[in-house]
Amino acid sequence: MNPPNSPNIRVAYVDVLVFRGTGDRLQVLCLRRSGKGRSPGSWEAVHAHIDPGETPVETALRELTEETGLRAERLYNLSRVESFYRHSTNEVVLVPAFVAFVPADGEVRISEEHDRYEWLRPEAARIRVSWPRIRREIGHALRLVGLGNAGPLEDVLLVRGGPAG
Repeated sequence: MNPPNSPNIRVAYVDVLVFRGTGDRLQVLCLRRSGKGRSPGSWEAVHAHIDPGETPVETALRELTEETGLRAERLYNLSRVESFYRHSTNEVVLVPAFVAFVPADGEVRISEEHDRYEWLRPEAARIRVSWPRIRREIGHALRLVGLGNAGPLEDVLLVRGGPAG
């Protein structure tokens, strides 16, 4: 049993790294927050609240399209959960991380949450993003799917029932 006033723990958000290309041509989509919400001017990946009744996978696919106008050719579960403490609600929030590979010629259409985007090489993206957890996720994603697939882990990390599964 939790002691009184201890934080709740819940899965509430997802992070989706958006990749295009592979190997030396791999790029990461970075989005800049607009002045219409939290953290204006910060750079991030797709980050989304899980709606009631929605799975993290469903959220990842929905928000990819809502925030970027892109659709995933393949979606990977990074087998990673980030966490952070929200002092305003006294909760520890768990954030499953995904990578969506999108078509190299896909047109980005950002939502009102963002006012700018850039496709960057992974090293530049790690410098650009504001949140340390996104930097960690990029490094983890490069090791797992940076060549365009998950190699011997493909059967476990490729999301079945997703766009390619």
